Amino acid sequence: MTSQSLPAQLSSSSTLAQRVRDLALGTRADAAAPLLRLGLAAVMFPHGAQKALGWFGGYGYDGTMGFLTQTVGLPAPIAMLVIALEFFGPLLLFVGLAVRPVALGFVAIMIGAIATVHGPHGFFMNWSGAQAGEGYEYHLLVIAMSLALVIRGAGSASVDKLLSR
Repeated sequence: MTSQSLPAQLSSSSTLAQRVRDLALGTRADAAAPLLRLGLAAVMFPHGAQKALGWFGGYGYDGTMGFLTQTVGLPAPIAMLVIALEFFGPLLLFVGLAVRPVALGFVAIMIGAIATVHGPHGFFMNWSGAQAGEGYEYHLLVIAMSLALVIRGAGSASVDKLLSR
């Protein structure tokens, strides 16, 4: 992206395809965004691997689908999308590809997780095992990191940066 703000770029005389590309992939060459996306990828990948592959003590695809569709009540296509985004999203963040759409997807997943599962357990995580479930403090951090990436883009050293030239 140029030094213009994103809204200024989108209202310029560029084609619709260029405006959509800039909205999805546009970024600035800075060091903060790569740190955010690598940190977010590092914390989200194990969660996605739990859901998709059963790694790190997770239930794998079938178990997660059962939980999301039967316990949480999500339609199967949405549950599949959640699993796919949590597994493939961190990989995309790592290389810096489609960072804004992935980050926006993470915001939606975390809001959904708070609304359907974690909200009733309060703010704090269950570090001591004293409450019935996990709170939503982790989810708020993921939302904040994700929104920062939606605003800033992928930053330097990213595929998005290469594609937005």
